[in-house]
Amino acid sequence: MTDLPRATVGIIGGTGLYDMQMENVQELTLSTPYGEPSGPITIGRMGDVTAAFLPRHGIGHRISPTELNSRANIHALKQLGVERVVSVSAVGSLREEIAPLHMVVPDQLIDRTRLRESTFFSDGLVAHISFADPFCAGLSALLANAVEEDASATVHRGGALIVMEGPAFSTRAESALYRSWGASIIGMTALPEAKLAREAEMCYATLACATDYDVWHDEYASVTVEVVIQNLERNVASSRETLGRLIPRLTSGRTCGCGDALRNAIVTPMHLAPQETLERLGPIVSRYTNK
Repeated sequence: MTDLPRATVGIIGGTGLYDMQMENVQELTLSTPYGEPSGPITIGRMGDVTAAFLPRHGIGHRISPTELNSRANIHALKQLGVERVVSVSAVGSLREEIAPLHMVVPDQLIDRTRLRESTFFSDGLVAHISFADPFCAGLSALLANAVEEDASATVHRGGALIVMEGPAFSTRAESALYRSWGASIIGMTALPEAKLAREAEMCYATLACATDYDVWHDEYASVTVEVVIQNLERNVASSRETLGRLIPRLTSGRTCGCGDALRNAIVTPMHLAPQETLERLGPIVSRYTNK
């Protein structure tokens, strides 16, 4: 692990975003105690920042939301030393003012998944992270700022992102229910990714690209893969440009609390934790086991 190159920023690309413009590029195939990541990780320079890019669904979109091995993806980025993760994902809009092709940088999550491994902490080692604010406020603000620099782009700051299991889209009744809860957008991938990033003491922010109005809007056709793909192709270019502005600016140290998320969260005394569990968690808990 010590021989791996180092990156400080991770980019997890969603549907349609399979590459980034980088210099001095190298491709890594990593293994983790939780299995294989979604695919090879590309490391390269973006300005003075070394970034690591991972296509969430694999090249060619071969992995469904439920099948995503988010523990392996986050663990692999942690092995590389990543401190900040920017996620890009396609979402449906649940609000009239968030039109297709708009961008959203959410600040809240509602979990409607049910079939996913959502924590690193099990098998004899328990931790209860604080997750009241699931996204890093500082990184999210910088991300929204980078979107706004494009005069043709519209970004909405804040809002709750519903994460559904999928892979089918919502029923009309579900869409109406989520709107009644006050949710802004709906997607399939931000969880457990955001929880695992917090457990790994990484900053995490999402650039959510609205492709449709889900199925609630009477004046627009219900969401279909065809509609999503058409709008995705337009959103991907905008997302890539936004990240091209944002990533080179992430050179300073972190001042948020994300980097110390485990400091008071681990409740199991380390000497009671099974050695196998500690080894599996490796880079995530090493700063606490080495004391």
